[in-house]
Amino acid sequence: MTAKIRLHGVPLSGHTHKVELFLRLLGLEFDYVHAPRETWSTEAFGKLNPLRQIPVLEDGGLVLADSNAILVYLAKRYDPDGPWLPADPARAAEVQRWLSISAGEIRFGPATARIIKLMGRPGDLDAAQALARRLLEVMEQRLQSSPWLAANTITLADIACYPYLACAPEGGVDLSTFPAVQAWIGRVEAQPGVTPMPSAAVAA
Repeated sequence: MTAKIRLHGVPLSGHTHKVELFLRLLGLEFDYVHAPRETWSTEAFGKLNPLRQIPVLEDGGLVLADSNAILVYLAKRYDPDGPWLPADPARAAEVQRWLSISAGEIRFGPATARIIKLMGRPGDLDAAQALARRLLEVMEQRLQSSPWLAANTITLADIACYPYLACAPEGGVDLSTFPAVQAWIGRVEAQPGVTPMPSAAVAA
């Protein structure tokens, strides 16, 4: 039986994984459509996302791109009373701050370092690793006083930030000096139904 929801992506994409993780947390059935890079230039994929990026989510007749936008949609659509997007304005703003960090510092820090180191993509590895370490210092301080990034419970902030930090060592970013961050990664992975971000070495 075909599920109503379809997720287009690849396993080693942290952007894809955060959506997969949230779908599993919500207990939603979905079909995973493998969409490697060579398919992004096809006419069929261009109709799903003209920017030709993953992930893409189909939910009935609705098509959504951008991992953080998809997270917000899923939270509002399938669990509006859950903890994912707090009603309190200050907490909601804090979640949004971390969503922005996931698309900014995390993308250009640990995610970029991983792409350069693993896949040989051009870029400044030292700069990406340095940005990752600065971010980790901020996160370590935050997580020493709170179990979660934006509230006293898990929110979209944690889901959005988790994948590329969990695999940061694949980009040459050492997590051993950030014990609070490591403990937080463990808490995310301990959530019901969660599958940890896959390792490139294991996937290979």
